[in-house]
Amino acid sequence: MNRSRSRVLGAAVALSAALACDSPSDGGPTAVISVGPPGGGDREVERRHMIEHQIAARGVTDPRVLEAMRDVPRHLFVPPGQRDHAYEDRPLPIGYGQTISQPYVVAFMTAALALKGGEKVLEIGTGSGYQAAVLAEVVGGAGRVYTIEIVEPLGRSGAKALDDCGYHNVLTRIGDGYQGWAEEAPFDAVILTAAPDHVPQPLTDQLRVGGRLILPLGGFDQDLVLLEKTPEGLDRRVVLGVRFVPMTGEAQRR
Repeated sequence: MNRSRSRVLGAAVALSAALACDSPSDGGPTAVISVGPPGGGDREVERRHMIEHQIAARGVTDPRVLEAMRDVPRHLFVPPGQRDHAYEDRPLPIGYGQTISQPYVVAFMTAALALKGGEKVLEIGTGSGYQAAVLAEVVGGAGRVYTIEIVEPLGRSGAKALDDCGYHNVLTRIGDGYQGWAEEAPFDAVILTAAPDHVPQPLTDQLRVGGRLILPLGGFDQDLVLLEKTPEGLDRRVVLGVRFVPMTGEAQRR
């Protein structure tokens, strides 16, 4: 958990060594997410504390993002055995070598997309469904989130979690996200929650002019990279040092 780099590039926040680590603590399956009645109530007090001390204190101030982080019940998107830890300042294992990202990283990446409501967003890597739920809150009922998961059991449990929590503006698909979701393009924003070693060309092709794409990029050492599509090409900024699980499938064969 403590192997990620303690560095920030082009961001007005500081990270300790653990803050940007999204690698799982184990490599094998754990219990598949099972959404049910929340243990210990709604846990809104914990979410407010999370926002104040983990997110806003580190420079994320977008009101739509903060409201979404307050409203989404993160504890319903983690395995039952991890629910007591749902609002802690760290990623958590969700099985099959995957993680749910640390709350700050979810908020930071969402805010970087500069969403105003009503957008179409493509997510590669549904995982637990939590990032998609946060995006769904931000884009609102007039927007749509399209999310793809390559690990079938996670894709199914993530879709169920989203449906059970009422996020009906999220469309899910099981498959390799490298090629995107061409029939629904163009997208206003694209977000990757696993790290390839290069930017997948199909995803930039499916981004509209003026849209933003954010992804972790690299191998052992990774950067969080923000791309903005212009009529002339792609503007690129490195915004954070991170550690995510690798993007599998076609991304590894290229």
